[in-house]
Amino acid sequence: MQHPRLAGVELGGTKCVVVLGTGPTIIAREQFPTTTPDETLGRAAQILRQWHRAEPVSALGIASFGPVRIDPAAPDFGSILATPKPGWAGARVLKILRGAIAGPIGLDTDVNAAALAEHAQGAAQGCSNVVYLTIGTGLGGGVLLEGRPVHGALHPEIGHIRLRRAPGDDFAGACPFHGDCVEGLIAGPALAERLGGKAADLAPSDPAWQMVAHDLAQLIACLMLAFSPHRIVIGGGVGLGQPHLIDSARLLAPALLADYLGEQDAAKMQDLVRPAMLGADAGPLGALVLAARSLTGQQHDDLD
Repeated sequence: MQHPRLAGVELGGTKCVVVLGTGPTIIAREQFPTTTPDETLGRAAQILRQWHRAEPVSALGIASFGPVRIDPAAPDFGSILATPKPGWAGARVLKILRGAIAGPIGLDTDVNAAALAEHAQGAAQGCSNVVYLTIGTGLGGGVLLEGRPVHGALHPEIGHIRLRRAPGDDFAGACPFHGDCVEGLIAGPALAERLGGKAADLAPSDPAWQMVAHDLAQLIACLMLAFSPHRIVIGGGVGLGQPHLIDSARLLAPALLADYLGEQDAAKMQDLVRPAMLGADAGPLGALVLAARSLTGQQHDDLD
C-alpha cells in the first residue's frame, strides 16, 4: 500500500517542528525556535512550500499550542487566543499556513495531536479513553474519549485546573493568569522559581520534590475522576526528564482517592500512568495523524 505524502507542523511555545511523512514514517524534519508569529509561521510556510513544489503534499496537519480556536464555525478559527507567550495572542496560525499546500488541513491542539499519536503507535495503544499530559515550558492536556479528541466551547485546558494544595505548601505559583493552577505549580518555569534553580540540578531525593509530586498526584486523581481514562500518558521535558516525579505521584494518588474508585494498588497505577513512548516525536507524529484525518474525513484514522 502506497501512503500519501503528508506534512505536519507542531507549533510549540518553545520550538516549531515541521515534518514530512509517508504513513507512520517521518522522512524529513526541520526544527527552529518559536519567536514571533510572522517569523515562525513564515519560516514553516516556506518549508512546506518547498516540499510541496518538489512533490505534491496531499494534506497538512497543524498541532498548535493553546489556547487556540479549533471550531471551524468561529470567525477566529485557527487563531491563538489569550496566551502568556508575548506577541502570540491573536496570531492567525491557520491563515498563514493555509496557502503553503493545495490539500486539506487538519487543526487541533498540540496535546490532542500527541494523544492521537500515542493512541495510534505509542503508550496508549488499545485504550479508548486517554489523557495525554505534557509537562514542560507549560502544562497541557489532550483528551480522547472513545478514541476521539475532546472539543467543546474551546478545548480542555487541564493546565489551568486549581488543585487542593499539600499542607504547608505556600508557593504562590507562577501562572500569570491564575497563580497556583497546576501549570503555575509544576511546569518548567514554576519549578525553577519553586525549587530555586533548574529542576535537572536538583537530586531526585531532595525533599523539595515531595510537594511537586503531591500536585501531580492531585492532577492524576482529578483526571481519573473526570474522564475515567484507561491510560494517562505523560510527556514533555519535565515529564520525561524527571521520571522519579511520575513514580512518586503514582504512589501518592491512591491515598488522595481514598479507595473511592476501588483499590488502586501499585500495579494498577503503574499500568494507568505511563511515560510517553514516542517522546519528542509525539507532537510531530500527531500532526501527521491530523493530516491523515483531514484527507479522509474519518475520525479514527491513524498512520498504520
